[in-house]
Amino acid sequence: MSGASGTASERLVPPLHPFDTGALARFLRDAGVAGTGPLGVLQFQGGQSNPTYRVNSGTRSMVLRRKPPGTLLPSAHAVDREFRVMKALAATGVPVPRMIALCEDPAVIGTPFYLMEHVEGRVLWDPALPGMSPAERGAHYDELNRVIAALHAVDYAAVGLGDYGRIGGFVLRQIERWSRQYESGGAARIASMDRVIEWLPRHLPADEETAIVHGDFRIDNVIFHPTEPRILAVLDWELSTLGHPLSDFAYHVMAWRLKAGEFRGLADCDFAALGIPDEARYVAEYCRRTSRSRIADWDFYLIFNMFRITAILHGVMSRALQGNAASGNALETGARAARIADVAWEMAQRIDHGES
Repeated sequence: MSGASGTASERLVPPLHPFDTGALARFLRDAGVAGTGPLGVLQFQGGQSNPTYRVNSGTRSMVLRRKPPGTLLPSAHAVDREFRVMKALAATGVPVPRMIALCEDPAVIGTPFYLMEHVEGRVLWDPALPGMSPAERGAHYDELNRVIAALHAVDYAAVGLGDYGRIGGFVLRQIERWSRQYESGGAARIASMDRVIEWLPRHLPADEETAIVHGDFRIDNVIFHPTEPRILAVLDWELSTLGHPLSDFAYHVMAWRLKAGEFRGLADCDFAALGIPDEARYVAEYCRRTSRSRIADWDFYLIFNMFRITAILHGVMSRALQGNAASGNALETGARAARIADVAWEMAQRIDHGES
């Protein structure tokens, strides 16, 4: 969702995907969640997934997240799942916005949507955290580490999410799913991506774990407290499911292996000077919090996630070509897919040559 809340980091523009605000106003009144006064709607700029809006109903401020219009890939943009998982996590130690209402009827504003509370705070777009002291940067990253470890510790059955995904075989199913998504996209094929798709099933780790996984946990998908290094809400749960926690964590840590121009990366940062923990220290803290001695096959999970984000960005490019991407810079973002696939294939070759 990247920017669905937060005063200092909001990027609000007139809706790129407008809808019938009168129909929304009627829905709010019927659901008993409307404020007093006129309805105002602006769209958050940024993100490549479900269009997201700031909705002011008089004195009440909410966030609306909807499926994009147009032809979509199967199972994509599942706003109903986002609503369900955040509502379930409200009773846990994982910070999420309060859910207000879900509308699965596309007749209201054109596509299904949900409403949640607007959380005041900071969305930090640059993972290098410019303007902070080294101690402040370290504290913000420690909080990110704490929250993803807390998510993976949630008893998914106890919070009513026992059927939120299949148990076991997660990584192989994800390889098959995102390979299909990539194959079905309309953008040009990527040679290194094709090689990684062949490589991954041959190197699949044997271990199986199951936890609630976010699927897109990164620094600009959380809202920090306005002044403290404390996360108030984790956003953008579209890709969440029951899955392998190490896959989820490796997606988050992928930033340490990619450069800023590739995908919100940190690889070209001076960690010691900035006060940001390097990859080894960050992984060690997660292991401590999740009672692990080490992570076997760590590079596999990183390569897998580079494959997955390549497939996602390839989909962004495909949607841009169809004219229904959620952001105006979708073509530029989609072009990054090839660079990430190249990094993944280089890592895979190093494993094959015994260098990793």
